[in-house]
Amino acid sequence: MLRLNSLAAVVLIGLLSGAALGQTPSTQPTARRGPQAQPSATQPVLQARTQNRHDQFLALAKKGDIDLLFLGDSITDNMRTNNPLHGGIDVWNKYFAPLKAANFGIGADRTQNVLWRIQNGELDGFKAKCIVLLLGTNNVSAGRAIRNTNAEVLDGMKLVIGEIRARQPQAKLILMAIFPRDRTADGPYRQPIKEINAQLAKYDDGKNIFFIDIGDKFLAADGSIPMDVFPDQPALHPNAKGYEIWANGIIGKVKEVMGVQ
Repeated sequence: MLRLNSLAAVVLIGLLSGAALGQTPSTQPTARRGPQAQPSATQPVLQARTQNRHDQFLALAKKGDIDLLFLGDSITDNMRTNNPLHGGIDVWNKYFAPLKAANFGIGADRTQNVLWRIQNGELDGFKAKCIVLLLGTNNVSAGRAIRNTNAEVLDGMKLVIGEIRARQPQAKLILMAIFPRDRTADGPYRQPIKEINAQLAKYDDGKNIFFIDIGDKFLAADGSIPMDVFPDQPALHPNAKGYEIWANGIIGKVKEVMGVQ
């Protein structure tokens, strides 16, 4: 009994102390702990440790003479590398380099990162005829990867598209559907990507923005992604064969909107 009385006294003192400090004991239940808040898909920010890449792109933009620009993340970035696993330099040189092309892709970039880069000079100093945008896969939430909701991804894409159109109004924008991910057709990324692409398709106006979805061209008959097209474990990055599929899927439209043969 003495122990209980002592415990009650401690609790009472704590309550009185809180009242003396102007605090009211909370009657609300403790909030459930969930995943940590993820970076905003719409708040512009430069990805850590990419300042040098950004500076390189600024220098290229300042030189001008860019008729075709690719914007995006590692899938775009790797097209200008000779990495034997997921490089596409031969495809780049064959299809796009002759069209006065520049590649402003940065690995791991998300919508908020490309948004920052655009707002900080990467589309200044030249007038492109065509811009190819492939972006958003690094924002998508699936399985244990909690990032942004579909609505947040679309909000981020909307801002990026708006900035491109505002800063390069003469350029035709080829808006790529997000490429499929996961080795199998029932992988966790497949459905959210499909849902996001369905909304991105609505930006196609047939005049200035052209939505192109070549996702099915990467897939086997059973919906899986073959190892000889996307060889990495997450089935995220294409190899030279995958880049050839991408190039063949858009080169006709690219040349059409650029007015070249």
